[in-house]
Amino acid sequence: MWVAVSMLLPPLAGGLWSWSWRGAVTAFFWGSLVRVAALHHVTFAINSVCHLVGRTPFRSKDQSRNVWWLALPSMGESWHNFHHCEPTSARHGVGRFEIDTSAGVISVLERLHCISDVHWPDNAAVGRRLVAAG
Repeated sequence: MWVAVSMLLPPLAGGLWSWSWRGAVTAFFWGSLVRVAALHHVTFAINSVCHLVGRTPFRSKDQSRNVWWLALPSMGESWHNFHHCEPTSARHGVGRFEIDTSAGVISVLERLHCISDVHWPDNAAVGRRLVAAG
């Protein structure tokens, strides 16, 4: 049901906005097909690029890395190194300038009481995983 809604809502909105089939088809192309293709490419990039290049500020048992330029399109999932250290953490971007919009969404849902039992990392957990500098 949710897949159908997410695919059909853009053409419905585009058709109603423009009062034309052309508006509906254009919105379906950009709002449904291109959106899903971009989402899949970003998801696959997280699971490939983030294991090949990037920084490893945290200790993990694998080759996961942080890739800053994927942070915005992946909503923060590209802070992949910490995710592999603390897989249950709701926040992946734990550094000062690490944008993690998915953590923001989770925080809002928690405040609205839509979700509960969210695991947020504290400074001690982050510090334990940090690779010693130097």
